[in-house]
Amino acid sequence: MMVEKPDNFKHVPLQSEPAAQHRIVESADLFRGTNEIMIRHDGLVYRLKITRQGKLILNK
Repeated sequence: MMVEKPDNFKHVPLQSEPAAQHRIVESADLFRGTNEIMIRHDGLVYRLKITRQGKLILNK
């Protein structure tokens, strides 16, 4: 079950680095209605999950 939360956070670049160096990806675009995705990185598979409280957890 995916928990929907209002978008209360403003996405602003860090002051020490220009905005062009940071790419922002919306979690809704990654998860596409699910609460868990698998990410392959450097030959290993990680699990990224949205908790019931709307937090993100990354596990190896």
